[in-house]
Amino acid sequence: MLRDRFGREIDYLRISLIDSCNLRCVYCMPLGRIRPMPAATLLCPEEIETVARIAVALGFGKIRLTGGEPTLRPDLLEVVRRLAGIPGLRDLALTTNGILLPQLAPALADAGLRRVNVHLDTLKPRHLSRLMRFGSVAEVWAGIMAAERAGLDPIKLNTVVTRGFNDEDVVEIAALTRARAWHTRFIELMPLGTGEPAEVARLAFVPSAETRRRIEDALGPLTPLTPPDRAEESRNYRLAGAPGTIGFISPVSEPYCGLCNRLRLTADGKLRPCLLNDDELDVRLALQRGGATAVAAVLRRAIDVKPTGHRLGENHPVERREMFQLGG
Repeated sequence: MLRDRFGREIDYLRISLIDSCNLRCVYCMPLGRIRPMPAATLLCPEEIETVARIAVALGFGKIRLTGGEPTLRPDLLEVVRRLAGIPGLRDLALTTNGILLPQLAPALADAGLRRVNVHLDTLKPRHLSRLMRFGSVAEVWAGIMAAERAGLDPIKLNTVVTRGFNDEDVVEIAALTRARAWHTRFIELMPLGTGEPAEVARLAFVPSAETRRRIEDALGPLTPLTPPDRAEESRNYRLAGAPGTIGFISPVSEPYCGLCNRLRLTADGKLRPCLLNDDELDVRLALQRGGATAVAAVLRRAIDVKPTGHRLGENHPVERREMFQLGG
């Protein structure tokens, strides 16, 4: 068991595979020309597996693959197969916008992926075209259905609540839990990066308390649920008689840093102890120069220096990377 200096058990590694995306959500990726990381700078499947094996040997039990949009990675199935074969890994999941899942979901399940989180900000086509800009509700919905058929469950839907774009649409998404055993999670905007996304996060922030009130006013009271994992970032609830759940992730208005159990590995091999802090350690360099021993030392160092919390309240911006380079 790995614990940091504040007593938090660190057992969850989020691995970004790519910084490209086939959407351009207003709070994440600007419409202007984006230079993706050159393919040669991305960790290859063998390097990802090596780091993951070392992490699991140290005590990590959960891995989530993120992006950008991880389904754009041409060797995604190889990455999943390699990670799924690591003894001791308890959970292997993927966060995606779902657009490519109709083609990939069965193969991902066969490769060993266990479940997916699908990004769905609204069920209204016109609102989606303003907020997510590319793609369509029909494409994302087809991806959700493909994941469900492939057994990649429980299905989780991630909705980033953005004032003036989809804050009034949360009720329709929450109501899905009345008919389906899905987990819907409403996420606060995070002021991360620079330019348009950071400005949207500043101007369009909606606190989770407001989102919850809107849902309860329309659908009835929400009963709080005890989280199965005390490090769970989502505060979860259920509507009366509903098979699914409704969660709120509130990094700004109700920080959960005291329970954070995560490290993040960027697509180019940097280890980030905190999403909302620019500090990074170079895993790729350790892998190239010192092998497994050096990588284990970097992982332990990242845990040792993991901060007690973010400093957004002190006007400490996060500018080194954009959200699409970190995967949330």
